[in-house]
Amino acid sequence: MGYFTESLAQIIGREPTRPANDEISIKVQEIHKYKKANKITLAKLEAERQANRKRGEASRWLKRRWAVLISINLLFVVSYYFDIQLLEGAITASRFIGFHMADLNSALQVILAFKHIALNLMIGMVTVFILWLLLGGRTFCSWACPYHLLSELAEKLHLWLVSKKIIKGYTFHRGVRTFFYLAFAVLTLVTGYTIFEAISPTGILSRALIYGPGVALLWVLFLLLFEVFISRRAWCRYVCPIGMTYGFVGLISPLRVVYKPELCFFGGDCRTVCLVPHVLDATIMGRAKDEVVPIGADCTRCGMCVDICPASALKYEIKGIGKAFDESEDKDNAKPE
Repeated sequence: MGYFTESLAQIIGREPTRPANDEISIKVQEIHKYKKANKITLAKLEAERQANRKRGEASRWLKRRWAVLISINLLFVVSYYFDIQLLEGAITASRFIGFHMADLNSALQVILAFKHIALNLMIGMVTVFILWLLLGGRTFCSWACPYHLLSELAEKLHLWLVSKKIIKGYTFHRGVRTFFYLAFAVLTLVTGYTIFEAISPTGILSRALIYGPGVALLWVLFLLLFEVFISRRAWCRYVCPIGMTYGFVGLISPLRVVYKPELCFFGGDCRTVCLVPHVLDATIMGRAKDEVVPIGADCTRCGMCVDICPASALKYEIKGIGKAFDESEDKDNAKPE
C-alpha cells in the first residue's frame, strides 16, 4: 500500500498494515538479517542514549517546540494587551499584520453552520492551508495548539501514576475520532451552530489567555483530569477533529519525518515517547519496506522521536529539496563497532 493511502487509512483510525515479505526490499531484508545476527540490542542503545542526554540532544526539539508554541500564544496576548495590532483575534481566527488567518477546522464549522463562505474567511483558509501545508499539517497540533502543551504535562503525570500502579490507563479504538469528526460536522450542519467550537479546549484556552478566564475553563480542567486518571491524551487521540483536518493537509506536505532502518537499533524508545505511536509502526523490526520510510501524515512532527533516537535513524526531511541523511553519517552508523 502506498504512502498516501496508508497514511489516510491511519488518519481515519485503521491500524498500520504489516507488509508482506515480498513487499520488503531485498536491501532491507538484508539489514534486518544482519541486525538479528549481530544481536544489536539495548546495551549500545542505552550507552548512546545517555551520551546524547549529557550533550542535551535528547530534548533539543522538545525545547524548540515548546518555545515556539508558547511564543505564538503569547504573541496574541501581547498584541491585545498593548493594542499593537500585530496578531489580532485568537488561534482559531486571527489577523497577522493585516493578513486574515482562519483555522481550517473552525472555518469548516462556520461554513457548515451558515451555509455560506465569506471572502475574508476564504482568504484566511487559503493562507492557513498554505502555511500548514508547508509546515507539515499536524505540526499545528504540537507546535501551536495551547491545549497540546497542557496535555503533554498531564500525560507525564498519567504515566507516572501508571508506573506506580496507582491507576490503570485505558485506550480506545482510534476510529472513534472519525465518528466524532462526522458527528460534529452533521450536528453543525443541522443545528446551524458551531458545536465543536463551543467545547474545543484549543479555542477556550486561547481566548482565556487573551481576554481573561471564564467558566469554560472548568471543561478544560475536566478533560485534563480525565487524561491524567483515565486515558492518556484522550482528547487529542480520540475526539479532536482538528488533528484529522490537519492530517489531511499533511498527506501532501513536503515536510515530514523519515526513518532509515539501516541505522536503527530497534530499541523502541521512539514509539514509547511518540504522541501518536501507530505512525512509527515501521520502526518495529520487519515492518519497514524500504531503505528510507516516510512517517505517515498523522505524525505531529513534534520531534520527540528524533530527539530520543541514539542512532539518528529518524530525521526531518523536506521532500524534493534535500536528503535527510548524509553519506558520512550513514557509514558511521550503519554497522556496530
